[in-house]
Amino acid sequence: MFSEESAKLGVTYPKGFQAAGVKAGIKKSGNLDVAVIYSDREAAVAGTFTKNAVAAAPVHVSKAVVATHTARAIVANAGCANACTGAQGEADAAAMQKIAADALGCGAQDVIVASTGIIGQLLPMDKVEKGIHAAVKELSPHGSMDAGNAIITTDTYSKAGTTSVMLGGKEVRLGIIAKGSGMIRPDMATVLCFITTDADIDGMLLQEALSEVMEYSLNMISIDGDMSTNDMAIVLANGAAGNPKITEKNADYEAFKGALLALCQGISEKIAADGEGATKFITIHVKGAKNFADAKTVGMSVANSPLVKTAFFGEDPNWGRVICAVGYAGVPMDPNRTTVKFGGIPVYAEGVGAAYDADALRAVMTAHDIVIDIDLDDGAAEATVWTCDFSYEYVKINGEYHT
Repeated sequence: MFSEESAKLGVTYPKGFQAAGVKAGIKKSGNLDVAVIYSDREAAVAGTFTKNAVAAAPVHVSKAVVATHTARAIVANAGCANACTGAQGEADAAAMQKIAADALGCGAQDVIVASTGIIGQLLPMDKVEKGIHAAVKELSPHGSMDAGNAIITTDTYSKAGTTSVMLGGKEVRLGIIAKGSGMIRPDMATVLCFITTDADIDGMLLQEALSEVMEYSLNMISIDGDMSTNDMAIVLANGAAGNPKITEKNADYEAFKGALLALCQGISEKIAADGEGATKFITIHVKGAKNFADAKTVGMSVANSPLVKTAFFGEDPNWGRVICAVGYAGVPMDPNRTTVKFGGIPVYAEGVGAAYDADALRAVMTAHDIVIDIDLDDGAAEATVWTCDFSYEYVKINGEYHT
């Protein structure tokens, strides 16, 4: 489903979509920094956005587009977040929208705008405008990889994926690109995530599907406990597959939502594994909770603990830090009924540390992928959270980010 070949197609895998990424000179590195994604026909649009009260200008602009339920394009830049930039920032975000619309021949209200990068700096609009025009000229069914690379900041690689599902006898395709490596602790979407599909689906149902899927995918990752000012996840559905339009929550709706969930969970794992300076990809599976919210709260408490994250960087099986984070999560729990496992090996049970094979546990801790299992033994609900460790490199990246 997420083969390297298909991942390269990303948002241009579904019918009717083109994309491009160009160098506009916004990033100090000189790398790709302006992306455009375009549908050759009107598409239903849905979106989820950061809950940070200090939301960036493009978030406000894009929320207004999503409220119309239709869109044609996405324009995004990296290297400058256009956040905390006042009235000028709002005007610049609207200008990005209009520049792209004029170049594409659609209405400004049909263009989603996104930005990522350093907070508090004004967009260099001369460079942005030239970049948008260049990207529109380079739109291609093969442009997804460049678009993905144009939206990354501290990521070490662009995240992308595709999948498909049969709906009403028609193959429906979905594609995704996303960026995110730091300032990630979501409470609505997270990072920049752009999804395309050629499914024909009612816009309101598309929004319901996306919102639900976010709760079990992109809202289940944490790199560092910080929430960005610019987070958004956007999906465009243009109907080019020709499936019978989904207008109710029937079997086709559930099948579509399942494909969307698989796509977003796949990208979530990639984002967590590529956290800033990460050397470990950690999956935290919590079960035995009274409800999903409790299970997620416990998982996030462990994922956001700097002591847990640094222990795993040091390959130290310090289970005390994990059970400590479980205990202060704010979810009622019985220490004597809770168990903790690292890589399937019990390390804490019945209120005390468990006896374990030191060599076997050492092999778990030295691996790149590590699973922490937590059983609260207090219900039937469960949740999975994805995170990574804290390394020396994380401090270096963020200590030097502005400079």
